[in-house]
Amino acid sequence: MAAAAGAILAGGLPGGTAAAAPADGRLQRGADAIRNAGATGVLAVLRNGRRRTAAACSGVADLRTGGPVPWDAYYRIGSETKTFTAALALQLVGEGRIHLTDTVEHWLPGLVRGNGNDGRRITVVNLLRQTSGLNDYVELPDFTAAAYRATRFRPPDTPEQQVAAALRRPPAWLPGRDDPAGERRWAYSNTNYVVLGMLLEKATGHSWAELLHDRVVEPLGLRRTFTAGTSPYVPQPTATAYTRFPGDTRPTDTTLAAPGGADGGIISTPHDLTAFLRALMGGRVLRPAQLAAMRRTVPAPGWILAPGVRYGLGIAWRPVAGSASGIWFHGGTHLGVVSESGVTPDGERAAAAAVFTLDTDEARGRAQALAGLRLVNDALTGPGGG
Repeated sequence: MAAAAGAILAGGLPGGTAAAAPADGRLQRGADAIRNAGATGVLAVLRNGRRRTAAACSGVADLRTGGPVPWDAYYRIGSETKTFTAALALQLVGEGRIHLTDTVEHWLPGLVRGNGNDGRRITVVNLLRQTSGLNDYVELPDFTAAAYRATRFRPPDTPEQQVAAALRRPPAWLPGRDDPAGERRWAYSNTNYVVLGMLLEKATGHSWAELLHDRVVEPLGLRRTFTAGTSPYVPQPTATAYTRFPGDTRPTDTTLAAPGGADGGIISTPHDLTAFLRALMGGRVLRPAQLAAMRRTVPAPGWILAPGVRYGLGIAWRPVAGSASGIWFHGGTHLGVVSESGVTPDGERAAAAAVFTLDTDEARGRAQALAGLRLVNDALTGPGGG
């Protein structure tokens, strides 16, 4: 595979950048390590409190045409979206418009019922913290290149259809009857954030996309962060997003894909994502009480590649060697793209990597994921980090 690599350290990134200067070597080594683990292209960004931005790219933008990954490439951030949605919910909590102890049944009567599922026993905080016991609506019974091509232009299921799919099975558990908001059993489910998006829309009378723009994107000046509506396209500049489907020897171009919603529907750039994470942990998105609530965690045993992870309200925490305080993160996956990110607890430093390859092979996928974790850890715990 042809490869191209380079890095900059400047006051900004191309599209409004300062002159290039010597790069952060750790960031470049991290991007190269992800490429060496099998990714076709990687773009990584590190921002710190001195308004300095380092960036590194590795690999190629497209296997056929070559060329480097664009410095300001757009990509689907997948479940990193959940942190944005959680911030919207907590803003409304801070304004007294919803409460963490409100039940799903209160806002969306009859939505979560059947097969033992019960919205009267699930609160807003259960959705945010992934302690509801709801099953995931995401099922991949035919995860093949042929199935992808047959459905890539098909409109996505509605939130109501997604919730209905999750309710076909009994819940993993029901939160405690006497104190559902205090539930500590944890399991990751995209359904939680689909329901949360519906609840926010019911509480405000505005769409999730409108809330996102008006409350987060515009105030923070995130000019390259948006939702795609019904479009399967990612705007230029970007890199080709490849998926290695089970049993296939060659990757498939999966750049076109059905858009998502409150659980995973944002398109952004590593530059904008790091700006958001710094603002969030720096106290510029939430009031102090709600930021403190976001940081209250429960053990998240499902994160097998990062032992010790704890999940808060739409964001997780993990211990990192060399750091006394650990880092906050989420991560995301979409067809052809893996997003890795993290931010120091004080919001001074944030890093993000867009990896333009999703590999379903267990060994290769694990190697690529571990390389992504190391890039973020090293970027945030080196000189001036956590």
